[in-house]
Amino acid sequence: MQGLPFAIPTWLRHVRPIHLIRAALVLFILWAIRPPRLRVVLGPPQQVVTTNPIVGVHTRLTDEVDEWKIQRTLQMVRELGAPWIVEFFPWPYIEPKEGEFTWGHSDTVVKHAENQGLTVIARLGWVPAWARPDSDEQETTPTYLDTDHYDDFAAFVAAFVARYRGRVNHVVIWNEPNLSFEWGYRPVDPGGYVELLRRVYPRAHAANPDVVVLAGALAPTLEPEGSMAGLSDLAYLGRMYQAGAAPYFDALAVHAYGLTSPPEEPPAPDAINFRRVELLREIMVAHGDGSKPIYVTEAGWNDHPRWAHAVRPAQRIEYTIGAYEWARQHWPWCACVAMWAFRYPAPTHSYQDYYTFVTADFEPKVIYLEVQNYTRGAWTAP
Repeated sequence: MQGLPFAIPTWLRHVRPIHLIRAALVLFILWAIRPPRLRVVLGPPQQVVTTNPIVGVHTRLTDEVDEWKIQRTLQMVRELGAPWIVEFFPWPYIEPKEGEFTWGHSDTVVKHAENQGLTVIARLGWVPAWARPDSDEQETTPTYLDTDHYDDFAAFVAAFVARYRGRVNHVVIWNEPNLSFEWGYRPVDPGGYVELLRRVYPRAHAANPDVVVLAGALAPTLEPEGSMAGLSDLAYLGRMYQAGAAPYFDALAVHAYGLTSPPEEPPAPDAINFRRVELLREIMVAHGDGSKPIYVTEAGWNDHPRWAHAVRPAQRIEYTIGAYEWARQHWPWCACVAMWAFRYPAPTHSYQDYYTFVTADFEPKVIYLEVQNYTRGAWTAP
């Protein structure tokens, strides 16, 4: 009899059959007593009850794996009294290989949002590896989209809009294109972004004539012309109009962080505050685009105890509710104000956690409870 073609490890020679049987029995017991898979059942369709129909939040479910957590998050959004959510649907997650779509996660989010009576604003962006330069030739990030793949992105947008026609009727094209970080670490290019809109817009409307295509999601920044970091949102929007953007979007998405200022602080070109949105509105009106609404798809205040741009927790509550109310009373052209960020799937262990309304374990923070009181008409300003 020929020997085995490999050497048997010394430790294995001392293993008896009874040991293998015991090990198998232990594994079987562990498998048998494992926690059962949680069955998620849709309840009856819900409706949001609120005193302010423009209240919204940014939900950040992109990396949430468990369906029950997606459901619970959106239940708590409804219970907050927020009719609007903004959610990110990354292109690489849905089309990791060209022409091969994986809709499971986005289907789950849309299904539960719809069941809770929420209106979804879908932020579409990032770029899969197959639509970026070969990494051996050029290292790029997921925010790098060259003109050769604009049509590929437009095809993805059209596929998304067609799949969720009548269920998701708002899409944001890209995110903060006036920041180099969000433009693939390249110099920002308003004309290039307008060209992207020009490719996307007709295909999105062919897939769903009722879709609202939101441009921008512009970041509030004071960066001057020629800056490597980006370009002022005011200058960028002006350059978009100069490049002929007007026919290629239905509404403008903007970000409106208050930093340490109260929401009623007057806007100024050299200041970043909540009402900076009004300066963007003036640019739209000056270019004959006053009929289009604005959606604030990110906003908010942070209450980290040691971050220079944070406020105290009580101030954050007062400023957040004040912002919702300011927009309701003074901005008839504003469709929603979505605060960043409702909840993260896991703690970041950084100042970012101090933007949230709910912990990763679904514990409502005081700001959640106070905004809930506000949307129920039971909040009294201090």
